Amino acid sequence: MESNLKPFTVAAVQDSPSFLNLKESVAKAAALISKARQSGAQLVVFPETWLPGYPVWIDSAPQAAVWDHPPAKEIFSRLFVNSAAIPSPEMDQLCRAAKAAGVIVVMGLHERDGGTLYNTMLTISADGEILGKHRKLMPTYTERLVWGQGDGSTLTVVNTAFGRLGGLICWEHWMPLARAAMYAKQELIHVAQWPSVNDIHQLASRHYAFEGRCFVIAAGTVLRRIDVADLELPLLETLPGEADDLLMTGGSAIYGPSGECLAGPLFDEPGIITAEIQPLQAVEGRLTLDVNGHYARPDIFQLQVNEQPQKSVNFFGDNS
Repeated sequence: MESNLKPFTVAAVQDSPSFLNLKESVAKAAALISKARQSGAQLVVFPETWLPGYPVWIDSAPQAAVWDHPPAKEIFSRLFVNSAAIPSPEMDQLCRAAKAAGVIVVMGLHERDGGTLYNTMLTISADGEILGKHRKLMPTYTERLVWGQGDGSTLTVVNTAFGRLGGLICWEHWMPLARAAMYAKQELIHVAQWPSVNDIHQLASRHYAFEGRCFVIAAGTVLRRIDVADLELPLLETLPGEADDLLMTGGSAIYGPSGECLAGPLFDEPGIITAEIQPLQAVEGRLTLDVNGHYARPDIFQLQVNEQPQKSVNFFGDNS
């Protein structure tokens, strides 16, 4: 865990994207990045698949998983064409927004790679360069209708001017071996991306901060049914509730290395929460607990992590 030990400010953005509209969502992200910088933030975090919106229909829309269901195919097609490749013009625009604000940005997005979508966490430097990405290792339950699985090659932690920065997405926080691998990479700041940060997700985020002796930024989205009402997609029209009912409740919060809440949680409304990070607190916390150091027992427990990219087709030879 390398850090200059100087305090710095982080922010979690809790707002709705322009649902299933990549171009408008990137423009909104740029405005929110600028707004977060005005609040003093030097690191700005967005929720899970904020670009261009978490697929709320997989949990709430009847018949979302019915085989060959035309409304399900229609909404997936809309999502697919509004998902970003890396690199792409949309990601270039996002990088320019980070550079213009002079902040590190961590964005959750649907990544399009060939014919498959991935749930991806993208980290962009304050100079507008892509530092790394992480693909969700295990989509949960109905999420497997939408995303492919990531592999160990994107179990990413990057160096920043403030310290080591990494993250996991949603229920990856209940994969004990994934946590162990990340702790071994010595995070100072951990991004926990969620759709909404409900009570059990708060618990997982807070536990991660305490166990990893790091700072955790838990980011969630707030989204109302009215935000998806005008898209003329039949599957969204079957979502239960009234126009002002919440589909996603936010709950963004920031936790310190003793499990203390530094900001939030903020529920049921858009906003940007910020907290000042004191890196020395993470150092002090390791006096009593360092799960990858003096509190480990490698003579009993060992973990092997495969960080090789997993490809189904590998080409050899010169085809020029």
